[in-house]
Amino acid sequence: MTAVSAPAGAPYAARLSVDYPDKLDRLTTLLRLVWVLPIVVLLSIVEAGADGARTGGALVGGLWIATMLMLAVRTVYPRWWFDFARELARFGARVGAYVALLTDRYPSTTRTSSPCHLEIDYPDVGRVGVGRWSLRVEAYAFLLVTDRYPPFSLK
Repeated sequence: MTAVSAPAGAPYAARLSVDYPDKLDRLTTLLRLVWVLPIVVLLSIVEAGADGARTGGALVGGLWIATMLMLAVRTVYPRWWFDFARELARFGARVGAYVALLTDRYPSTTRTSSPCHLEIDYPDVGRVGVGRWSLRVEAYAFLLVTDRYPPFSLK
């Protein structure tokens, strides 16, 4: 498995862009709150917030915990796991762009062409320094051996 690094000149590992339409359709804008209900319900089931344990949508919380454990213990982020998390983030971005009136195109649940483009680089966990950063945070927050706040740098 090879890591994909950020393109030259790309300052962040995650980038979002939206192809804005020249003009929004007034009818879809007026009825947007009604038409968006099914897709928002679907997204909220998958990305349940604080009440996730009771609604059965604690998927995102479970993904986050499992990802942190994989990165901290094994320093492995399986490509299929990353792809799933990235597609879930892309779906959320499509729904958000539709709700925020950035596009008239109804958000698709499949990978189709979309006016909302979210790119996230695959992490190079072999040399990202997650273990070093985790140890710095632990030394500061839990072991209380230093007053120096750990910088957010994985170098």
